[in-house]
Amino acid sequence: MSNNYETLYILRPDLGEEVVQQQVERYRTLISEHSATDIQVKVWGKKRLAYPIKKLNDGVYVQMNYQASGKQVAPMERAMRLSDEVIRYLTLKLDRVV
Repeated sequence: MSNNYETLYILRPDLGEEVVQQQVERYRTLISEHSATDIQVKVWGKKRLAYPIKKLNDGVYVQMNYQASGKQVAPMERAMRLSDEVIRYLTLKLDRVV
């Protein structure tokens, strides 16, 4: 059974536009390879962080909404955790709309 998920991740601000797009496509491809559907990605752009993370004050925010099972989310989160480009990420399970 699939659920709706939202993943918000923050990329390092010193990445170029091309590298940001490569990272966005990397995670979109990774989640789609694990049978996620209805993938929507919004790049919010560079924003100021509420507090410094890894001595950085800014970050490039990316929001990704998709449908998947819980087991399909784990490989993407693992890739984000190991990536040097991602400074923070959060995945939320959204309520179903009835």
